[in-house]
Amino acid sequence: MTPATPTTWHRLAGLALVAALAGTAGWGFHRVFAGTGLILALVPAAVAPALVAALTRARPLWLALLLDVVLWFAGTIPLYGGPAPGVFADVANAWQGLLTTLLPAPPEPRLLVLAHTLVWAAAVIGAEVLNRTRTRLAAALPALVVYGVALLLGVDGEGSNLPVAGALLVLVVALALVREGRPAFWLLAGVPAGAALAALALVAGPLLPIAAEPYNPRENAELPPPRRVDSVSPLDRVSAWLQMPDRDLFTVKADKPLNWRLAVLDRYDGVRWTSAARFQPTGGRVPEGEWDGPAETVRQSVTFSGLPGTWLPAAERPVEVTGVRELAVDPGSGALIAEVKPGKGFAYQVTSRVAKPSKQDLLDAAPVADASLTAFPAGPQRKLFTELAQEATKGADAPIKQAYRLQSYLRANAGYDVTAPPGHSLKGLEFFLETTHRGTSEQFASAFALMARTLGLPSRVVVGFRPGEAGPDGVYHVKSGHVMAWAEIKFDKLGWRPFYPTPGRSGSKDDHDVVSSAIQESEKLAGEFTQGGTSKPKQSRPTRTGTGDASEGGLPLWLIAPAVLAVLLVAYLGVAAARPWWRRRARRNAPAPGQRVLGAWRQTCDDLGLRDARTLTAEEVVARSGAVSPDLRPLADITNFARYAPEDIGSAAADEAWRRSDAVRLAVRARTPVTARLRDRLLLR
Repeated sequence: MTPATPTTWHRLAGLALVAALAGTAGWGFHRVFAGTGLILALVPAAVAPALVAALTRARPLWLALLLDVVLWFAGTIPLYGGPAPGVFADVANAWQGLLTTLLPAPPEPRLLVLAHTLVWAAAVIGAEVLNRTRTRLAAALPALVVYGVALLLGVDGEGSNLPVAGALLVLVVALALVREGRPAFWLLAGVPAGAALAALALVAGPLLPIAAEPYNPRENAELPPPRRVDSVSPLDRVSAWLQMPDRDLFTVKADKPLNWRLAVLDRYDGVRWTSAARFQPTGGRVPEGEWDGPAETVRQSVTFSGLPGTWLPAAERPVEVTGVRELAVDPGSGALIAEVKPGKGFAYQVTSRVAKPSKQDLLDAAPVADASLTAFPAGPQRKLFTELAQEATKGADAPIKQAYRLQSYLRANAGYDVTAPPGHSLKGLEFFLETTHRGTSEQFASAFALMARTLGLPSRVVVGFRPGEAGPDGVYHVKSGHVMAWAEIKFDKLGWRPFYPTPGRSGSKDDHDVVSSAIQESEKLAGEFTQGGTSKPKQSRPTRTGTGDASEGGLPLWLIAPAVLAVLLVAYLGVAAARPWWRRRARRNAPAPGQRVLGAWRQTCDDLGLRDARTLTAEEVVARSGAVSPDLRPLADITNFARYAPEDIGSAAADEAWRRSDAVRLAVRARTPVTARLRDRLLLR
């Protein structure tokens, strides 16, 4: 076999390995994107640059790069479903979009294009470095950088990237063997050895300290400010819906009847309740709440039939949503919205995790310390709310007892009336508490939340619906008359607990004709707690709220990225500096004198820049480079003797061989410019 044939094979195999490295590194984004959309972005990005490099090896570099840019843009056409003039803006903005998206991110072209471009760049750089230099491992570095980016962006994602790391390690070993010019059968031994090392890394990886608490760049991402979702607050619609109670809004097919939460309102300015939610796009995952104890999984399938706005009803607390292409969620409250207003017939599926705390969990719960959730607007009404709240909770020795007594007080001292004037301003609530004592759930929930705040209990108002009219096959038909508002209080570790201060139509406990299972449970617990008990609440401690503010202890991304690149650069320079010294030391300290002589000869061939020395005889090497140093010929004679009679070689001959090898090395260094020596060292030649 002539030398040209294996050279061609090695070059093509190297390009294939570079493409595999880029594609595998891009698969590290599987924790970022759900579904198969990622494959469509990765395959052309990894393969096309390798093909371009194979076809333009003898052509100028600028031509290869021009073709790569044209093919990159062409590769975005199937990704977007057509030409996309805004693709360059998407590439620039995608990283910010991913950092403000709850994983898994929706596989939208404007986000996938970042992975597509990074893999393409890694494949282009790797293929051209391999094609136009004689380096061994430099072509793998761009893919490793892409893998590092995927690790950072996928910290919150599901699954593990350790198998990807193992695959990259095996591919790097294979690339090193191919670039060394080894025969194909070497891969049969080298690749399994790399696979064994990768398996060891898979076992040891989770044990590293950084694996337990990896840096999450999302902690430093600037989230969008709070915004109003609809022009009309759902709380403002309560009275209007109750006046027209037979309007079909949506249906729910569920495992069991529950209250369907629509909107969460946690800010009050004295006139109206609003939401401070910071909605983030998501591919369907909803972060879990504070409660990590016993819970029941409830699945729902919701179909719109007339519900206005973009809020999406679901049982508390949703953990996964499917069927909504442009879904956004508030991580703090679990509230859901659709970026595009749903129409009639729009359907989606929700999986909720309904908390089931024990009675002791409730008794031990302490309210969280959050000033924004206990804020009370300035005004003379605060005195009235405080006095009524203290009267209602007199003798309660635990926060949960205070909440249930406050609930019972409002249910017993005011009546439900759908004809009551709408509104929940401080003046209107004052009139409700002092004069009329009649209202809808809008006034009852608002009054409860504000009275709770005077007791230091962090509260908010929730707008939602009772289960609805039960139909066949577990389908509940929810109409406008099923609307209701309730209040919630946030407890440490428990999260938000619902309270229902609104009585039934007649003042009894019929709860508007349809008894909610949640209200039944609430009444049962309230009765148990009012029987007494001496359990004291645990010490309250402040907890973070879901405002999306950046972590105080984290570093900004613009510092992290240069730091990672600096570490990679320092590591590469360290390898470039230490590798020649380590290789020369290993050859000089070989156990047998004959091996030391052959090591001195290989070192001299490397110093002379003869990469194909294995195919050359000693005479051919001398013929090519004999003028460099008079020590080359004696070294060649010692080497020939060592090859054919290694048992007759002694330590003296080995020392002589290394003395002459060092002399040749000094002569080569004297004839080679510093810039050329530095280039060879940095390129790991």
